This record gives sequence, C-alpha cells and structure tokens, in this order.
Amino acid sequence: MADVVAMKRQEGTLPLPAGPVAVARDGSTLRLTLASPPANALSLAMMAALKAEIERAGEDASVRVVVIAASGKVFCAGHDLKELTAHRADADRGRAFFERTFADCSALMQAIVACPKPVIAEVDGLATAAGLQLVATCDLAVASHEATFCTPGVHIGLFCSTPMVALSRNASRKQAMEMLLTGETIDAATAKEFGLVNRVVPREYLNQVVNKYAETIASKSPLTLKIGKEAFYKQVEMGLADAYDYTARVMVDNMLARDAEEGIGAFVGKRKPEWKGE
Repeated sequence: MADVVAMKRQEGTLPLPAGPVAVARDGSTLRLTLASPPANALSLAMMAALKAEIERAGEDASVRVVVIAASGKVFCAGHDLKELTAHRADADRGRAFFERTFADCSALMQAIVACPKPVIAEVDGLATAAGLQLVATCDLAVASHEATFCTPGVHIGLFCSTPMVALSRNASRKQAMEMLLTGETIDAATAKEFGLVNRVVPREYLNQVVNKYAETIASKSPLTLKIGKEAFYKQVEMGLADAYDYTARVMVDNMLARDAEEGIGAFVGKRKPEWKGE
C-alpha cells in the first residue's frame, strides 16, 4: 500500500496533506508552492519543508526541473518576525533561536544551489527580505508585471545581511547597495534590469512561460544539466585562470560521458538524442 501511495504522489494523482509547502507533479517538473498565506513567511517549518522537498527532488531521477511558486498575493515576506519576536522572552533573549533560524535559512539556500536539478522561481506578488533571497538564489526567475521586490530591513533596524549574499551575486554592487541602504521597493521591470529575474510577463501568462522554461530544460540530458549547474556555481567564485583550469577539466569529463557521445552523434546524424543520464 505504501508503494502505491508513493507512486500516486509522484504521478501527482493523490491529494497531498496540508502543510507549509504544497507539492505537485507535472510530468518531469516538480512544483513546490509556498502555502502559508498571506505572508508565506520562511518560518522554521516552511524552511524545513522546502529544503526536504528540494533534497528529495535532487535524488529523484524522474524529476528534471523544480519550480518554486507561492499562493496568495505575497510570494514570500521573508522570515516570520512574530516567530522570532516570541523568542525574545527566552533566557538568552532569543540568541539560540535566532542562530538556528539564520543557519536553517542559509542551509536552505545552499540546498537550492547544490540541487542537481535546475530550480525556477515563479514570482507573483511581493518578495521581500529573505523572500527576495529565495528568488535570487534560484537558478532562474520569472516574474509577473505585478511582482515587487525589496530588502526593507533598514526600516526596522535589521540590515538584510543574509539576503545580501544572494542579492549581491545577482545585482551589481551599486544596485545591491541601493536596495539594502534605502529599503525601497522596486518593480518587476527594475528587478529585471538589476538582474534579479530573467523575464517579466503578464500575470495571466506567468505559469505558461515558467512551464515552457521547464519543458525546454527537461528535454536536455539530466547529467549534462547536473554537470553544468555545479560547474557554474564553482567557477563563478574563482579567479579567471583557476576558473578556466577547472572548467577545462569539467569539459573533458563531460566529453567522456555517454550522453555527450550520444548528443554529438545525434547532432551529426541529424536525429533526436536519447538521453541515458550517464
């Protein structure tokens, strides 16, 4: 019976139990929806559920792409300030809980980067503070025209230092500092200009565009995508010479993979490749 339930869940034919993250399958795409409106805050429960699903997707060969979306009018309002504030009454004034919260958040973001499957953010509504961090951490991001973004910590005496890590790896230094120092909200068009999102589309086409991205990516060799994603994030932190040395080694190993042999052979032979993931 357990095997049947697991199979139905994978196929997306079984309603899932309520929780902070709703999980659904559409072919080879896994859709994770933040399901705690109105804020969809990154509480400990939300972060744990999201991280668990991302890590599970990384191990599931039938999943090719992960999409992170949200229910309601807010994509993600960042950390749960009420949850954090409640622990100020602890003997240590909340230090241990604060440390756990930011450590869990960092682990979630790193899990997204480490996931061998491409992760796409589908953003409709406000993405603020750690919510913006979540969008900036994803490999790709598509936003509706109604989406907005900000790092408003300065308004409440709490600089958005951890969101800054992902933000500064997407936007230029001046743009990142503008957002961090002013806390002002930017619209989707400005977010695209800053490099936070790939595309901005009308709300009614958002899901369609994200699905097109997912379908296009899912048609590629899963091994090649895994190799490429890992290499991208490693080389971007290296100096120029080290980056070229490293990626040259990656290219050699990639060339020796069966999927590269198949893909190049299919291109030369003018046929569709059959990926084996090896």
